[in-house]
Amino acid sequence: MRKNTAQTSENRTLPLFASPPEEPLSRDSLSLSKRALLHRLGELGSTETTSTFKNHAFALRERVLQYPEKNGALFVAVDSDDIVNIRRDTLVSEIDQMLGAFTLDRAKYYARRLELGLVKTRTSAHNDINLLRWKEYDDIVTDSLWVIDRRDSSGAHVGWYWGNFVPQIPHQMMRRYTKEGDWVLDTFGGSGTTLIECRRLGRNGLGIELNSRVADAARDLISQEPNPRNVVSEELVGDSRTVDIGAALASHGQKHVHLLVMHPPYHDIIQFSEDERDLSNAESTESFLRMFGEVLDNATPWLEKGRFVAIVIGDKYAKGEWIPLGFYCMSEVMKRGYLLKSIVVKNFDTTRAKRSQEQLWRYRALVGGFFIFKHEYVLVLQKQ
Repeated sequence: MRKNTAQTSENRTLPLFASPPEEPLSRDSLSLSKRALLHRLGELGSTETTSTFKNHAFALRERVLQYPEKNGALFVAVDSDDIVNIRRDTLVSEIDQMLGAFTLDRAKYYARRLELGLVKTRTSAHNDINLLRWKEYDDIVTDSLWVIDRRDSSGAHVGWYWGNFVPQIPHQMMRRYTKEGDWVLDTFGGSGTTLIECRRLGRNGLGIELNSRVADAARDLISQEPNPRNVVSEELVGDSRTVDIGAALASHGQKHVHLLVMHPPYHDIIQFSEDERDLSNAESTESFLRMFGEVLDNATPWLEKGRFVAIVIGDKYAKGEWIPLGFYCMSEVMKRGYLLKSIVVKNFDTTRAKRSQEQLWRYRALVGGFFIFKHEYVLVLQKQ
């Protein structure tokens, strides 16, 4: 018995924290000795009284709150295999849940759940989110109303192109619907926003852009974004309705993509070129939808079954009538056997020209009986 007691005492004195990494971890993450933390959680699971459990849990909470005070008693140099990174606020929240449990069994359940999340990973087929540590992903949006106050302008992201969308959209879509190393196809590549995000997240990206001048500028921007995972970032010049997507993928040894991103023109609201193949030059709403459907028909065979398409689209006015362009596009996708998963409504930042004429637009709205557009859609559908 004395030997076991000594061993327990020795384990209990194991320093919990690993020496901080040279580069700070994001979001106040802790660098912990997995062995020491698992021992403390196992100790909680073996307690026989509520008071003992709470004493140990409270002591662990206090240790966590000491980080990152560096002293010999707190930190230990451990092998990389023994390090686990976890957010401080998440760990404190888990311990608080243990402390707030009404029964000892429930408190132990919370301790076992935390222990499981440290030693195992459980993800879905479509992303890298560890569902055993889901509380750490509060930067991933799960609500259907997105209010984004400003576009991400970090790194290679710049807002020079009048048709680009905010980088936060492809970022969220890739976090939810792809894994690291997956392939993303953007059929309206534009200034390269999606491919820049692909580099940041370790996804391979293939973009298609009709305007060669825009594609050249996009390639320059994409090349400025670091590529630590050495992913493919290729922007093709061509018509998304006819370009040989299969050949482009085959050149990289691929047969399918895992996410399809589509941010088409909102019909004729902005004319992007004089090219008759440009959807912004479609003669009518019907022509626009037909051309949009042709892009879908060209891309759909290359999207892996069960994977997702994200379409960013807004509505328009024409001759005093609201044209529900977003829902028309959604209908075109569903005609092709896709299952609707979500309709996200995102706030729409008006153009600089409209911002300088806000009072005029307000007057026109009052006179014409309409409302000024302040939203667009992110439509998420799954290939069946």
